[in-house]
Amino acid sequence: MLDNTLQQQLRSYLEKLTRPVTLVACLDEGKASSEVSALLEQITGLSDLITLERDDSLSGRKPSFMVTQQGQRHGPVFAGSPLGHEFTSLVLALLHTGGHPSKESQALLSQVAELDDDLHFETYYSLTCHNCPDVVQALNLMAVLNPKVTHTAIDGGVFGEEVTQREIMGVPAVFLNGQSFGQGRMTLGEILSKADSGSARKAAQALSERTPYDVLIVGSGPAGAAAAVYAARKGIRTGLIGERFGGQVLDTVDIENYISVPKTVGSQLAGSLRQHIDDYQVDVIDTQSVTALTAAQQEGGFHQLHTASGATLAARSVIIATGARWRNMNVPGEETYRTRGVTYCPHCDGPLFKGKRVAVIGGGNSGAEAAIDLAGLTEHVTLLEFAPSLKADQVLQDKLHSLGNVDIIVNAQTSEVLGDGRQVTGLRYLDRLSGDSHALSLSGIFVQIGLLPNTQWLEGTVERNGMGEILVDAKNETSQKGIFAAGDCTTVPYKQIIVACGEGAKASLSAFDYLIRTPSIEG
Repeated sequence: MLDNTLQQQLRSYLEKLTRPVTLVACLDEGKASSEVSALLEQITGLSDLITLERDDSLSGRKPSFMVTQQGQRHGPVFAGSPLGHEFTSLVLALLHTGGHPSKESQALLSQVAELDDDLHFETYYSLTCHNCPDVVQALNLMAVLNPKVTHTAIDGGVFGEEVTQREIMGVPAVFLNGQSFGQGRMTLGEILSKADSGSARKAAQALSERTPYDVLIVGSGPAGAAAAVYAARKGIRTGLIGERFGGQVLDTVDIENYISVPKTVGSQLAGSLRQHIDDYQVDVIDTQSVTALTAAQQEGGFHQLHTASGATLAARSVIIATGARWRNMNVPGEETYRTRGVTYCPHCDGPLFKGKRVAVIGGGNSGAEAAIDLAGLTEHVTLLEFAPSLKADQVLQDKLHSLGNVDIIVNAQTSEVLGDGRQVTGLRYLDRLSGDSHALSLSGIFVQIGLLPNTQWLEGTVERNGMGEILVDAKNETSQKGIFAAGDCTTVPYKQIIVACGEGAKASLSAFDYLIRTPSIEG
């Protein structure tokens, strides 16, 4: 199961164990159980602190296994194969169970330990999903820390009947006590804010009591991270608030154009950005959504940021770096069948449509790459492009045309998502030349039509263009003194990670220049 390189890497990690760990296997005579059994045998051979037991009554799912402390029967459970992107989840489950500390903040760890409700989580994942590990690892950690919390990570490829029965059309799909809890990437903080009814009120109260900042950065993607590093290096009080650290980078798979880094993936780059910020005095506020900005009444005054949780934060200067989000088709049926056939991540959800017919909406690079990836998994892919021709790079177009199970339709305006009340059954599109309406029978629709800036919360505060992008000058200044903006949420062209980092640095330097030239009139 594990090649020599992986075994050596795992052996070095397992040297960090400080207490015994038991793997409790629940198996049958099938091929999947045989593979899991072989994997567990390999793992136990890599550390004297790991033992293997067999208990076929442990779970109704076979194969599955629990990672628990010696003499206990509580801990995270893996049902199916924890390889692919989930191998890291297995390693962390072993380490945390074996006494190695988590890197999560002490405040979050304490909040997990204090949970007093019985919480039984199940997460369905696919081995190719790059969003799933964050969710699996967060819930596994909760199961390690609190005996009232259980978590089973379920390989949708092994337990396909459950995926069908529960009508799961996208991963990660999380269930709590048998009911749908959430879908898509979630951090530990986000999970706790939903599962712990009192967490939002506590967080809002604590945030509102914080001392005003010299600069407060909204958005924790590449632009926000760069701004935070540059501000902190100036020795000023710096805050960084965002819903999830890394932003849209977390949804990016291969990154090959970040200068000096020949190739990386989004989650690794986000981790590097966070590690860099942690080297400085930056007050990082995760899992908080900013809903409004009240500009200072006078130059030199304090701006106020209001969060969805009810908190209010004050700062002498603000840098808006909220990035962008996937653009919706805005057609009937899209919202109804979101996560039930309408999806935005071919890497995460593609395996769920194996052997089925799907469509990709959008003929740019993202759409072409999605169609190419899906062609290797699905029965057939139809790519629909609104314009008269594809906008993707020629090398991608050439690859598309070489695939026998891909059709390309241009001048196609998607007009409706069709479904049976439970899941997608097709779509309807309009031929923009003839005016004729056509229907396609499909199981999945992958939307890849660009981005929209996350600036809707700024209505009436700073000037924006017709697309919602914040108008900025060469120094990243907005229409309001003391408020700056950077990255994909602005009018700066070329929405690239490296451009966003540069713009974040510029905005931070401009904010510092503003602060040293503008005396405070409050505080």
